[in-house]
Amino acid sequence: MLYFLIYLFLEVLVSTEISSYIGGLATFFEIIGSAMIGIAILMNFRTTFMQNLQAVSMQRIDLKEFQKLNLFTIIGAIFLILPGFLTDIIGILLQFSVITSMFVNQYNVKSTNYKTQDDFKKKDDDVIDVEVISDTITHK
Repeated sequence: MLYFLIYLFLEVLVSTEISSYIGGLATFFEIIGSAMIGIAILMNFRTTFMQNLQAVSMQRIDLKEFQKLNLFTIIGAIFLILPGFLTDIIGILLQFSVITSMFVNQYNVKSTNYKTQDDFKKKDDDVIDVEVISDTITHK
């Protein structure tokens, strides 16, 4: 409840400040425009999902990060649909994968079961390649 009150207070402060600067009509169009952008993002979520899926297949991100990146995209789109300047700013920031990756990596502990390419290379470094030459010569 406390966090909601803090959010509401900040939303009123930011919205009042920006609305007084740009005017009522521009504020109305911003609310409608950001809602349309949020709806468009939700409608085109399939493309973002496929890009994140490709990043998982190329082992640039793990499965937990994949889930959180997709979740942040949906939450960001919903924030854009909600009226208010603070929610719009947060919604836009959540659409950039660089920012969401930093946020996910900040609070995400990598799973111990997840193996990277370097782990497989370290395993191969211990192997010595040899050629076996047979002592016996077979004649026909």
